[in-house]
Amino acid sequence: MRSIFLSASIRNPARHPRYHETMDIIAIRDSVRALATVALPSACLFWGGHPSITPLIRVVAESVGITGGPHVRLFQSAWFSDVLPDDNAAFEEYALTEKGATLDESISIMRRQILGAARFDAAVFIGGMEGIEVEFDLFREYHPSAPVFPIASTGAAAKLLYERHAEALDLPTELETSFTYPTLFRSLLALSAS
Repeated sequence: MRSIFLSASIRNPARHPRYHETMDIIAIRDSVRALATVALPSACLFWGGHPSITPLIRVVAESVGITGGPHVRLFQSAWFSDVLPDDNAAFEEYALTEKGATLDESISIMRRQILGAARFDAAVFIGGMEGIEVEFDLFREYHPSAPVFPIASTGAAAKLLYERHAEALDLPTELETSFTYPTLFRSLLALSAS
């Protein structure tokens, strides 16, 4: 079974304007749902429990009857133990990673645990802020030969990553131009439409 890493979030208006100037919230939501719809039946989707993303994956996972087993790998930092989103409970199990001395250290621990959890076949980057850029660099460090797909049409950090790496990584132009996300993900990830 293929392993897909998802790095995604919806902006916090308090963060740097370079993220919210181009962020397309509808595109982010549509692309996360499309990725889950395409990936879950035939791959394992790994992600960190961002409160703007997990509910989108939960809806798709429940609709296709896949909330556990080999298809979903939700990671959540113990830093958030007191405020775990209700959506986490929809998944049969998830990894609660060690709490560090600070929020940044705790999230760094979670990221490294996710990226060391499997041999990933690909990574998808959607919307987001600084964390998406950090996860892109970490993913390339842990899995240098796996393809990376920053979905630039969702804007924000994914767009910045695409602009920064499109030429060097020979990224497909569809990452910037396509809003037909189910078709895009089937093509990028070579997953069947079942």
